[in-house]
Amino acid sequence: MTSTLPETLPFPSVHRTRLTTLQVNLGYRCNQTCSHCHVNAGPWRKEMMARELIELIPEVLARLDLHCLDLTGGAPELHPQFRELVSAARDLGVNVIDRCNLTILSEPGHEDLAEFLAAMGVRVVASLPCYEQERVDLQRGQGVYERSIAGLKKLNRLGYAQPGSPLQLDLVYNPSGPSLPPAQEPLEVQYREALASSHGIAFSHLLTITNMPIQRFARDLQHQGQLEPYQRVLREAHRPDNLNAVMCRSLISVSWTGALYDCDFNQQLNLASGSGPRQLADLLRVVDGLIDQPIAVADHCFGCTAGNGSSCGGSLS
Repeated sequence: MTSTLPETLPFPSVHRTRLTTLQVNLGYRCNQTCSHCHVNAGPWRKEMMARELIELIPEVLARLDLHCLDLTGGAPELHPQFRELVSAARDLGVNVIDRCNLTILSEPGHEDLAEFLAAMGVRVVASLPCYEQERVDLQRGQGVYERSIAGLKKLNRLGYAQPGSPLQLDLVYNPSGPSLPPAQEPLEVQYREALASSHGIAFSHLLTITNMPIQRFARDLQHQGQLEPYQRVLREAHRPDNLNAVMCRSLISVSWTGALYDCDFNQQLNLASGSGPRQLADLLRVVDGLIDQPIAVADHCFGCTAGNGSSCGGSLS
């Protein structure tokens, strides 16, 4: 059920269940500059997580008995300790997600990255905002589509998304502008048919994600006079049922500085939790998995509950 909320009504309160996932932003350096990027990543960014923080992550995973390490950036693979961290997490039996832009697989010095991900059994969540070249290159940069297709073919050859293989390859769709993504299941069918017929590419699942009106995307919308209308679209499409499945209820986000946030979007807005641990090292002293901790919310949170819902795992409905 869609619920139209008054302009002045705040986002509903949300409390955490037990933590299952540690999402870590390893830094803002990226080999791409995408128009929708909510972290303002790019090749010029220098921020990278320090080695001593990287070494804390496996300790936290073990201490809290977490099931998943979700690595993001920028391009997380550009961190010099990326492979070291992945190996340490896999040695603990923790599932690892690499949020990959696909073009990193052909960057100089990373030509064997796909083989490493396959050998480690890493789940690849790959950005591909459309199955058509023109739109991908418009949103992500000239030549990105061809390099992305080459990366997907390489992952398929290594066993990703192949029958009988445990290697999971998910694709991420996000709209090119200020609109909600369409329903995930029928769009997945379109993706699957288009990529198979045009390129012989297979993938596991499609994840539809709403563009958040923050950072670079928000500035572009403001310049176009579309920021407030888009925020209104998100608010008016709010669905209370989606509150039960929002990702922040079982996830905590770690910035490259080691600071903790309730999600990656709050991290970019420097919106700290109202209570609970504030730094990565503090998680080593947590005894209850942060159950019932209140989650910091604001107007951008309507992006997660609007329409079919949106999270780092795709649609909530």
